[in-house]
Amino acid sequence: MKRPRIGLALGSGSARGWAHIGVIDSLTEAGIQPDIVCGASMGALVGAAHVAGRVAELREWAGTATWRAIARLTDLRLTGGGLVSGRQVMSFLQRLGIGEPIESYTANYAAVATDMATGREVWLQSGPIHEAVRASIAIPGIFSPARLGDKWLLDGGLSNPVPVSVCRALGADVIIAVNLNGELVGRRYTEPEPPENTGPSRLSGEVVRRMLGQLPLPALRRQPADAVPPPREAPPGYFDVLATAINIMQDHITRARLAGEPPHVMLVPRLRGIGLMEFNRAEEAIAEGRACVEQALPTLRRYL
Repeated sequence: MKRPRIGLALGSGSARGWAHIGVIDSLTEAGIQPDIVCGASMGALVGAAHVAGRVAELREWAGTATWRAIARLTDLRLTGGGLVSGRQVMSFLQRLGIGEPIESYTANYAAVATDMATGREVWLQSGPIHEAVRASIAIPGIFSPARLGDKWLLDGGLSNPVPVSVCRALGADVIIAVNLNGELVGRRYTEPEPPENTGPSRLSGEVVRRMLGQLPLPALRRQPADAVPPPREAPPGYFDVLATAINIMQDHITRARLAGEPPHVMLVPRLRGIGLMEFNRAEEAIAEGRACVEQALPTLRRYL
């Protein structure tokens, strides 16, 4: 019997996307090698590392990265539709060896982005792989849109958060999907308490505070304590609103898309406790990615 072509659909989820590394590690250890890898947002980034043979390097960096190391990838700008231009991210990928043309890799690869003008999903299957990743991770409000050809592109999670349909269109017989957007709705983002030591261990609140603090926009600066009477309950902050809105949006879009395009095997790592920008919690996410594959191995073997 001919071995079925395996498709791996890696979903969006920002910092939760580190779980994809654990998923790929466990699949590899079980002898399951995908022929087709499709990703949206962080799924596109980790998927690119896999097809380029650089997952080990990415895992090593993610597992030891502090908030300072991650903050160095945030090149702030005042124009361009976002807080971060993304140039440092592309340089980082190239330093890891993730920068060759997509056509040069053995496995079929596609990154999903969203056309800003039409709202339609765009499948990026050619050209430098780091440019495709940059377009796919353009989270609204954080990353500036990416210009590829004649299109401005946004995050792939806006149109196809778990690209099962792309795997199927590229010829996959069995599709393994990783959905990072489960259990998100109902979780309100809260900034972590600042640690007592001088080296913060969590990223989200600290990096965003620093990013916004550098912008010369009076509306974004914190007002003096005596300027406005303190409210009884603090209203949601910028990042609170942004993170919660993205979580709600991705949950609804993911449910709708997967209802019409279900995979053969669905992996749902339990990542509710990891915030949108907590990229320094990679070890937790990777461990959860491995655990969900181990639980699903009997089902996977039945299909394969």
